[in-house]
Amino acid sequence: MRAFYLFTVLAIALDQLSKWTVIHGMELARIRAIDVFPPFLNFRYGENRGINFGLFDSSGNPAWLLVGMALIICAVVIWWVRRNPQSTYAYISAGLLVGGAVGNVVDRLFYGYVLDFLNMSCCGYTNPFVFNVADIFIFAGAIGLVFFADDGSSAKKAG
Repeated sequence: MRAFYLFTVLAIALDQLSKWTVIHGMELARIRAIDVFPPFLNFRYGENRGINFGLFDSSGNPAWLLVGMALIICAVVIWWVRRNPQSTYAYISAGLLVGGAVGNVVDRLFYGYVLDFLNMSCCGYTNPFVFNVADIFIFAGAIGLVFFADDGSSAKKAG
């Protein structure tokens, strides 16, 4: 469980630090675009009022609805990992998922939306979407849980 808590805190800290550094420190909120390593990596300012890629935009709905959903999902993941002993990799994955979700919740509480700034394109395709470090952690954590989590069924089969 120690790995879970450590990676949860690390994910929140790295997400918030990256957003502060790029959006406020590098003034992306003001200048709107910074080409870092075009076209592969660019910083583009974005305010996500929905879920991934702006789906279910909450400008007509209260942002607290999305905050509540994220916190419920986090609570379920925490309950599940505490109840089912896991491998270190599964704890790390769960920590990344929860930390990323909490990082985006922090944005919604402070700004009313999630700050996004990463844009990646390649090979003649221009990606119109932006995302953030928390989104990377959520994705990596979810994929990690698919591969590393033990749902207890192997113990049931053995017993």
